[in-house]
Amino acid sequence: MTTETAPHDGPYVHGYSDTEARRLDDQANTLADLLHAGTAYPPGSRVLEAGCGVGAQTVHLLAASPGVRLTAADISAESLARAQARVAAHAPAAEVAWHHGDLHELPFPDGTFDHVFLCFVLEHLADPAAGLAALRRVLRPGGTITVIEGDHGSAFFHPDSPAARAAVGHLVRLQSDAGGDALVGRRLHPLLTAAGFSDVTVRPRTVYADASRPSLVEGFTRRTFVAMVESVRDDALSAGLATPAAFDEGIAALRRTADPGGTFHYTFFKAVAVKP
Repeated sequence: MTTETAPHDGPYVHGYSDTEARRLDDQANTLADLLHAGTAYPPGSRVLEAGCGVGAQTVHLLAASPGVRLTAADISAESLARAQARVAAHAPAAEVAWHHGDLHELPFPDGTFDHVFLCFVLEHLADPAAGLAALRRVLRPGGTITVIEGDHGSAFFHPDSPAARAAVGHLVRLQSDAGGDALVGRRLHPLLTAAGFSDVTVRPRTVYADASRPSLVEGFTRRTFVAMVESVRDDALSAGLATPAAFDEGIAALRRTADPGGTFHYTFFKAVAVKP
């Protein structure tokens, strides 16, 4: 649902606005327990966060693994500056090295890192297997990689609405046209295997929001998912995927899933694998 693009991949479909930065922060804070549970590295570990974006996940990664030696890398200098500011505010004592560059062309020697972490990155790469292979190079033998991705095909909701499903479909289409894959979560096992990793395990992390879970309704349904779909309105109209009225109808229908009586479901996929 966010973060890195490389020069030979398409543009980041969600953009780099202040609004998008806030959405990423809302998403990370709302989902921190769900996504980061089970991920903790020993003090002194050399950890690479590939595609750190604005640092929304970085602060949670550092909170779960105090004392790690983190290198945070991203292709966007603007996002990297935001990440540095966020970490300085939330974890001023953390040991973080910042790298501006393409994850396919990292300047680190083979086997530099003990662990690699990436969240919402593969969805934006034209060749995610090649990206994973590049990350495998800088991981030491026996080191682990943790990959978290969403899958927009897992979104279902009540009240159901063809207009809402069409709006989500427009986002999937735009991301595909930009060289990415908004359905990449379902492909993590074969992608990691093809990239040369072993002991690959993938586990679903499900978000379900209804009136009994108001924090998820607000933080995920409204401020993460609906906001994400709404952010591509102009691009969807420019691409001729929808009329203004049809797109707005879809957004209104998605918003109704966050109203009393509405429900929303989405599945993330978290994979852990080892470099042989």
